[in-house]
Amino acid sequence: MIRSMPVMPERPRGPFAPREEYQARTGSSYGLLPLRFLSLEDGRYLLTNLVGEHLVLPRSTLRQLVGHQLPMNATAYHDLKSKHFIMDGDSTVGLDLLAAKYRTKQSLLPNLTSLFMLVTTLRCDHACRYCQVSHRGQAEPGVDMSRATADHAIEFMFASPSPAIKVEFQGGESLLHFDLVKHIVEEAEKANEDAGKDLQFVIATNLSALSDGMLEFCSAHDIFISTSLDGPRDLHNKNRPKIGGDSHEDVVRGIRRVREALGPYKVSALMTTTRESLSCPRQIVDEYVRQGFSSVFLRSLNPYGAAAGPGFVDDYSIEEWLVFYKEALAYIIELNRGGLFFREEFAALLLRKMLTPYPTGYVDLQSPAGIGIAGIVVNYDGTVYASDESRMLAEMGDKTFALGDVATDTYEDIIGSDKLHGILAATMTEGMPECHDCACQPYCGSDPVRHYRTQGDMVGFKPSSEFCKKTLGVTTHLVRLLQDDPGAADILAQWAQ
Repeated sequence: MIRSMPVMPERPRGPFAPREEYQARTGSSYGLLPLRFLSLEDGRYLLTNLVGEHLVLPRSTLRQLVGHQLPMNATAYHDLKSKHFIMDGDSTVGLDLLAAKYRTKQSLLPNLTSLFMLVTTLRCDHACRYCQVSHRGQAEPGVDMSRATADHAIEFMFASPSPAIKVEFQGGESLLHFDLVKHIVEEAEKANEDAGKDLQFVIATNLSALSDGMLEFCSAHDIFISTSLDGPRDLHNKNRPKIGGDSHEDVVRGIRRVREALGPYKVSALMTTTRESLSCPRQIVDEYVRQGFSSVFLRSLNPYGAAAGPGFVDDYSIEEWLVFYKEALAYIIELNRGGLFFREEFAALLLRKMLTPYPTGYVDLQSPAGIGIAGIVVNYDGTVYASDESRMLAEMGDKTFALGDVATDTYEDIIGSDKLHGILAATMTEGMPECHDCACQPYCGSDPVRHYRTQGDMVGFKPSSEFCKKTLGVTTHLVRLLQDDPGAADILAQWAQ
């Protein structure tokens, strides 16, 4: 990162600075505000600043810029100044605006944890090939959350200072322990009568155990549903087999029933990319369109649980996934050109960081990482984990990211612990090797659990990190589309909103 700052005069007191402070000083030199740059390998460079505003410049202009030789009447000069890459004269307006934007980008941090994932049971009626949580059989005892643990979890999450709390019920298959889901919802609503928080509930489920009674309860308590849909019938059933049944038929029927009972926007779906998925990006998108969704989140595999076992280790490279992703994205843009609004959610998250002044609460794209301080997991036995991936790693026998227990530790104990602070200290990408001068740093995040799992430490070696390759590959592809395809740029800008 280049840090070349002009010496600023002392600001006068009062609500407004003198008029002359807001005016450019003709003929004066300029100073560089913090910026990073990255070669796009076609003679152009991507430049980003502290808040993710970006420009693409030819190499010759970049050389002039960093050499303080860029003419003040150049078009690029005004673009750079308006986006807070440079300051000229002795005005502090640009620096003040940049600081305000940076505060906005980090505005979620003081609220701390808003997402609480509660694992109600590990029992499940599916045998997904890439299951990351080491699910158990439907009848296995000892893997359900107790009411006592649930009550501790409710007390724990309402200790968060966040004005909004989202409770996400996870499994296993959460509907197999629906009595506890009902108990938590009702008790949390009672607690919220005094707390006055924006309280939301989401049930993550494969929908196979869905009943009319469950739908009635979800309707009465404004509960959202999140499910999994990997693509067309053959692909979905291969990835997510159900013992003695057709999982694709169950999920499609369940989606329809949820929409009829709760409304068209109360159900969302996620897909996971397997090697079989790589050959059918269009078919996956078509399935989401066919089932009435307006978006798809194209997720790559996570190396936990069954996905880290025989047959899935190194199932495909991130380079192969990027080929799949770009083909799917091109098809989605083609559908939008034809008049169908449909977006890809990972791109939409990145575009929000690239094109708007607002933050995203997505845990994986934050610095420091959102684990613990944005989202946290309470397992069925009461153990608190820094993230869902931390829980997955623990099921593989490694409890490095276990933070405590809701029965014995308060929210303040865990959030203020040296253990969590040590984890978060390893996720500040602004000062990480390779990250600190990477142009994609404002858009990326840090995944300490994945780096620990795959590379042996929480920081990770970035040149070989698949997490980094993925974000860098998608981000630079989006930048090229924004620069080179005006029609696509208009479509992508809509997604950012």
